[in-house]
Amino acid sequence: MLDNHKFNLINQLSQESKSLWRIEKTYMEDAGDNDENIAIWKEIANEKRKSIELLEKQLSNYIG
Repeated sequence: MLDNHKFNLINQLSQESKSLWRIEKTYMEDAGDNDENIAIWKEIANEKRKSIELLEKQLSNYIG
C-alpha cells in the first residue's frame, strides 16, 4: 500500500494530466479565434506542463 505522500503525488499528477488534456482538447477549441483567450489557455497549459514535470520528477525518486 502507498503511503499518503506517494498517493498524493500520483493523484495530483493524474489531476494535472486530465486538466491539461481538457485544456488542449476542449478549452482551446472553445476559445475560437479569440487570440486573448487562446493566449490565456496556452499560458495555463504551460503551467500545467511544468507541474506535471515537477510531479514526475518527484515520483521518479520513489519508483526509479
